[in-house]
Amino acid sequence: MSTKGERAPRAAATKASKAAVVATAVPTAVPTISAEAADGIRLARLHLRVGLLALALAELEDFERQHLLSGADRARFRSVVAFADTLPFTEGVFDGAVSSFVFQLVPNRARAFREVRRVLKPGGALSYVTWLEDERLFMPDAIFDEVLDDLDIDARGADGRSGDLQSVERAAGELRRAGFSDVTARDGLLEHHFPLDGYLAFLTEFDEETLFAELEPDVRERLVTTLRERLGALSPDQMRMRFPIVFAAGRRSRA
Repeated sequence: MSTKGERAPRAAATKASKAAVVATAVPTAVPTISAEAADGIRLARLHLRVGLLALALAELEDFERQHLLSGADRARFRSVVAFADTLPFTEGVFDGAVSSFVFQLVPNRARAFREVRRVLKPGGALSYVTWLEDERLFMPDAIFDEVLDDLDIDARGADGRSGDLQSVERAAGELRRAGFSDVTARDGLLEHHFPLDGYLAFLTEFDEETLFAELEPDVRERLVTTLRERLGALSPDQMRMRFPIVFAAGRRSRA
């Protein structure tokens, strides 16, 4: 049975994976870096994947490249799996880097920022979005934790990650300390409505896939049934996730 103290970091980790680009992470998580070239511009796009999932999704991106791009464009795209703080590229090769909901999950954000700056050309820009720290609660997550306790099912432990940004000012300061110039940062709000079946699918097929897969069939059925009953009592507004986010950007100095 998980305690309240154990549930809090699990809930935070769960929130981190409910993003426009969905991601989960463990201390050994690695990003997929999609290196693209368009009209001579090279862009590093950082996604967060985990273990074998990283390799599988990299292969999927390569499959999509083969089927969606023409022959000329196909050769200008490739996917590489690597650690965020040891990117396998020489210095100063990318014109830009973009990232969505990754940097709160890497084990050492400062090192990851410095590594991104290293692979950017002078004047190249990093733009990213991630979560801001917040105390608000997403009711479906709270119900999930309660049901796990009621059924005496152990929740997944917290993972090693940098954590959400404490403030917009902190986001800007971290980029400056990593050597970026022309730094900007602003806040925003991410909202997403989960239909009941959509939230259950998210839990069982992605966010808590391992937990559900390891349960005995009868326990899994009881868990899903209980969740469906309790989530069904929530209003549409309670099924809407609302969390603050921060957009930050900076450039590698030309000097």
